[in-house]
Amino acid sequence: MRRLMRFLVGVLLGGGAFAAYLWFVGVDSVIERATAIAPWAIPVVVALVVAEGLADGIGVWASVKPLGSGLSPVRAVQFALAGDFFDTLSPAGPVSSEPIMARFFGVETATTYSEALGVRGVAKYVKSGTQLLVSTALALVLLVDVPSARFLVISLGGSLVGLAVVGGLAVRSRAVVSKGLAALLGPVVTLVSSLYRETPHDRSVVEEALDRFWSRVVAFQGTPRLVALIGLGGVLEQILTASALWVALAGTGTPVALLPIVAIVPLPQVASAVPVPASIGAYDILLAGALVAMTGAPSAAAAAAVVVVRTVSLPFGLSAGGLAVAFLRGWRPRA
Repeated sequence: MRRLMRFLVGVLLGGGAFAAYLWFVGVDSVIERATAIAPWAIPVVVALVVAEGLADGIGVWASVKPLGSGLSPVRAVQFALAGDFFDTLSPAGPVSSEPIMARFFGVETATTYSEALGVRGVAKYVKSGTQLLVSTALALVLLVDVPSARFLVISLGGSLVGLAVVGGLAVRSRAVVSKGLAALLGPVVTLVSSLYRETPHDRSVVEEALDRFWSRVVAFQGTPRLVALIGLGGVLEQILTASALWVALAGTGTPVALLPIVAIVPLPQVASAVPVPASIGAYDILLAGALVAMTGAPSAAAAAAVVVVRTVSLPFGLSAGGLAVAFLRGWRPRA
């Protein structure tokens, strides 16, 4: 009975979010764009989108491996799909979804919230850095002679350097960062815990949580294979997403090269700064514009390809992710 209820909750979560997406985008618009794609391309795009969602499980498995007994491959895929669900619905993407998912990772592995947040923070950092590195290298090799590609090279290279500098400074100055966070969060934790505890938590609880967080972060220095696996999983996702766009463009009668699309896949991620679930609108415009600029595809074909891929990827992430979320352990406060 409980499993049936969880299934029904998952259907409600996924179906409701999908209905909201169709309402926002417009059913007529989706149908119009979909009919611009050759029928043979649609199932291929669907298969590539599903494969990309499953490939995210590689990074999840590798990042959570140090926690307790880790996750089985099947559970890693479930958590990956659940993470996609929260990524889609959260206004800031992974920035706001990973703190949510850390609760479920901690419960599943019988560890703490701060430890789970630490390993998942490393996973997102390594994944983003590897994708930017691949994109920057491809842009330099393939597009350096294209005048319109200079902005892409500068944007990707600047993002990569900024990510490396910020990450390096954060790790090296973690003692200072922890002291500042403890001073900032300590009073908040004391106030909130006083609402449900006779003896409220003090600042030492925050300091201990930060110590556990950083210990998990720096521990990855001794597990280079896991770090490499996280990076490889991110590159595989990048290639599968680019392949879906490439097939969709081919379905419009616009054959283009695949590698330039691989290079631009991380670029629209800046749209997560727009506080809209799934960055609907901003992400689509940025990606379609990048496709036009880097591949020479007509704007109508690029827009059709983006809408079709997003119309497949968002519903898949919401529906499959909704089911995955419903079966997570950790919803109860005492779990």
